[in-house]
Amino acid sequence: MKGVQWDVAPTWRYRGVVSVALTAVCLAAYASLESRWVALGFIGLAPWLGAVDQARTFKGALALGAGLAAVFAALVFGWFPRALQAYSGAPLWLCWGGLVLLAPLFQPQLVLTALARWLARRGMGERESGLPGVVGMLVYVGVEWLVPKLFADTLGQGLVSSERLRQGADLAGAPGLTLVMLAVNECVLAAARAFRARGVLPALRPLVGAAVLVLGLVGYGAHRLREVREATAEAPSLVVGAVQANITNYEKLKAERGAYEVVRMVLDTHYALSDALLREGPVDLLAWPETVYPTPFGAPKSDAGAELDAEISAYVAARGVPLVFGSYDVEAGREYNATMFLEPSTERGGAPVRTAYRKSMLFPLTEWVPDAIDTPTLREWLPWTGRWSRGPGPRTVRVRLRDGRPLTVAPLVCYDTLFPSYAADEVRQGAQLLLTLSNDSWFVGTPGPRLHLTHAVFRSIETRRPQVRVTNSGVSALIDATGAVLGEVGDDQRGTLAMRVPATAALTPLALAWGNWLGPVALGLAVVLLGGVALGGRGGRR
Repeated sequence: MKGVQWDVAPTWRYRGVVSVALTAVCLAAYASLESRWVALGFIGLAPWLGAVDQARTFKGALALGAGLAAVFAALVFGWFPRALQAYSGAPLWLCWGGLVLLAPLFQPQLVLTALARWLARRGMGERESGLPGVVGMLVYVGVEWLVPKLFADTLGQGLVSSERLRQGADLAGAPGLTLVMLAVNECVLAAARAFRARGVLPALRPLVGAAVLVLGLVGYGAHRLREVREATAEAPSLVVGAVQANITNYEKLKAERGAYEVVRMVLDTHYALSDALLREGPVDLLAWPETVYPTPFGAPKSDAGAELDAEISAYVAARGVPLVFGSYDVEAGREYNATMFLEPSTERGGAPVRTAYRKSMLFPLTEWVPDAIDTPTLREWLPWTGRWSRGPGPRTVRVRLRDGRPLTVAPLVCYDTLFPSYAADEVRQGAQLLLTLSNDSWFVGTPGPRLHLTHAVFRSIETRRPQVRVTNSGVSALIDATGAVLGEVGDDQRGTLAMRVPATAALTPLALAWGNWLGPVALGLAVVLLGGVALGGRGGRR
């Protein structure tokens, strides 16, 4: 710890810059979600953590945290500015500037982890201790729980490509995997320091600790895989027909062809694809994506809208198959992004039964603006801001399948999927199946759709429930209770998929029973440890 201060001397500044760059590159490769880069997640943070521990001032630690947040955001989420430009029409430079400048707010765990480590080391003085590393890990996980992130990303999600490692998410969600990965990074850093100071043998001890953590996670994953597979029947419990028409950019199409003609084209395409799917074999439930019918269903705004509503109802009645599709719902002057469930009537000639689920977790600004900042001035500056209202929260829907069997589903619409507690609440209400409708068309050709699918995979692992995911442009997929993708229609493709959902006995993993327990526990422990360090430091000075 003695020597030149890194945030004063140019040499240490350069080392800080190099450490940020090296860690960011490792994490960017790891975030590609390819199995060949998984190991980088277990070692990639070590260079940056080492630089943070050599920062002698508050400003130095802050600069390292903010610097990594900015570079990480640029490398991992560099696709987002272009998507935002396409949606809002704002200049690309402004979208990029916003991403980089606001990166510490999008990745606050990096900034606060750096500061917490600095405070812990400052309180320990010259004493050697692993306490700063422990505090840093706890703060990292606790802050990600306390401060919701725009993309709800966490380090542990990168293990999605490893069949065994990802199973650990049923204990404490993806944040639990993050905590294990942080601990392994700490062991790697400790081994590097021991090797430089004392040679090979002293470095083996922390490396053994890292190996025990990884092998323990692998062993647990193998055990849970076996248990879940034993609880899963070979025969499917139902068949869901998914339609992905790959019709995107409705607003541009409306400007070119008119609103009615666009809706007409969308419906005709979905009718044709659905009929082709129904001809291939029996389907228990038919699913179309989010906002596929971009107008209120059941509350038409015109005679033409009423005719289209009736046409959809007639289609369901004629095919005898329940239909789930994305539309809008209205009540008391408020409009909601909704999932509509239409069931054929049990009475001869009767109208289909309609049930609406209203999306609750709306994407900030583009779908919803908080009342506190919703002003005419804001609307004038940002004319693309959304006007939807938020739904009442997690709820299940009971739908009657083609053969009359009841099925309780957990509806999730797009952004809902990013929140573990939301899906868990619906499963606790008795949901047998997660049913996700999404519109990822703004992110076509980017890593966005695959990252969104990753969130869906973890919702199935955490709840141990299968999931049907239907999108307008990809990735539509069937996910089983182990997180395996059993079938998919890829990004920017048109296709249909008969999703044969496996029958899985109801399981109650810790992540489902206790919810997001790790975050508050970690944050509470971090506060206690930092408080103890502060009191100990004062006592020592006295």
